Amino acid sequence: MFDFDPLLVDDERRDGEIPGISRETTIDDTRLFDAYSQAVVDVVDLVGPSVVRVETAADPAAKRRGGTGSGVVISPDGLVLTNSHVVQGASSVRLALADARTVNARVMGNDPHTDLALLRIVDDVSLPAARLGDSKGLKRGQLVVAIGNPLGFESTVTAGVVSALGRSLRAQTGRLIDDVIQTDAALNPGNSGGPLVSSRGEVIGINTAVIAGAQGICFAVASNTASHVVSEIVRHGRVPRAFIGVSGQTVVLPRRLAVALGLAQARGVALDAVEAGGPAAHAGLQTGNIVIALDGQPVTGADDLVRLLSGARIGIETVLTVIAGAALRRVTVMPVERTRERET
Repeated sequence: MFDFDPLLVDDERRDGEIPGISRETTIDDTRLFDAYSQAVVDVVDLVGPSVVRVETAADPAAKRRGGTGSGVVISPDGLVLTNSHVVQGASSVRLALADARTVNARVMGNDPHTDLALLRIVDDVSLPAARLGDSKGLKRGQLVVAIGNPLGFESTVTAGVVSALGRSLRAQTGRLIDDVIQTDAALNPGNSGGPLVSSRGEVIGINTAVIAGAQGICFAVASNTASHVVSEIVRHGRVPRAFIGVSGQTVVLPRRLAVALGLAQARGVALDAVEAGGPAAHAGLQTGNIVIALDGQPVTGADDLVRLLSGARIGIETVLTVIAGAALRRVTVMPVERTRERET
């Protein structure tokens, strides 16, 4: 019988004489904590000066209450991203800067379908700008930092992780916003419109919603969606879109299936809803189909599908390449113009 002496084992472990047991048996928690803290501090130092408080005035005639939210400067000449529900249909707003100055801004474009709005500062100022990152490269568990003005407490910082990707969130118009980021970085009323920032100091989302009564379930519109909305508003003053009647989320293609079908891409968009009577349904698309291309252009995420279904495709036959079961299909869809009542 083997005599087990815990004191002897402890002594041998310290001497490094037990095979398979490392001499480093503990983690330097202080060092790890300092690294985490420094990452958050660096992000705040870099992006914090670009975060503003957005103030809207009450308009009794329009039955609009005044309110406050957050925004982030994305270009030195004064373009500011915020939420559509923050501006509440106003044509002009007032911004409080991180350095305590206040400036005026006009609403360049408002896209309630994605709950995003683009502002232009009209005063002659030059501001530090944050950089929009690529939200497609995000991974669950990744560190993120939220900066904003929750409940009027200016320049508040919270940190957390990316809890989930590819969520869908219903906008106030009734349309589903696809490719939404879920995070546990604490958000409260007033955070809306502020940036969700990666550890690299890039804005990878615009904070938009929380689930009332829940803890740590918060949402941000992905930066790739925001980039598309910004470019369309700058070009057209609005976001014209084609409608095919689907909603979906980004998925990773099973490697075996991708190899069997000769696909180079690793992701596509799985359809989780196809509207009855819509263009996609008429074309024969079904839930579970995975869209991988639109008119030969790769679709590797929900943001690609949103971007490619631009207003230029309204009334023009469009070919979607989809995976149905274990086979490739090419389906011709006739997009129509999306109205306020339509979702996708």
